[in-house]
Amino acid sequence: MDEARINKKRMDELGRVFIDDLNEIPQNMTEEETKQFWEKHAMSEGLLNTTHIEDEEDLPLPRKQSTKPINLRIESDLLSRLQKVAEKKNVPYQTLLKQFVAERVYEEEKREKILY
Repeated sequence: MDEARINKKRMDELGRVFIDDLNEIPQNMTEEETKQFWEKHAMSEGLLNTTHIEDEEDLPLPRKQSTKPINLRIESDLLSRLQKVAEKKNVPYQTLLKQFVAERVYEEEKREKILY
């Protein structure tokens, strides 16, 4: 991928480059190369929503991970900022908040060496 195209790519809050096409993912990587790649890249929301497998009818339906509704008190200013960021990313703010929490928990698990 040329440098000009990389510079035009969108990045997430962790500085990872969003991947918009499955062809951007290198094939036949070692486990270490895969780890390094995904530390610097993330699949775009659009790609996550459009990715499919050719023979989907042969696969069992995936189990939907259960979610639990919670109440969260958050400062009005912070909520407003979150909603503006979500609007720019064209995702619902609740989804963006879940992504932020999941990424931060993952980083803490790595730091504390408590990954499952």
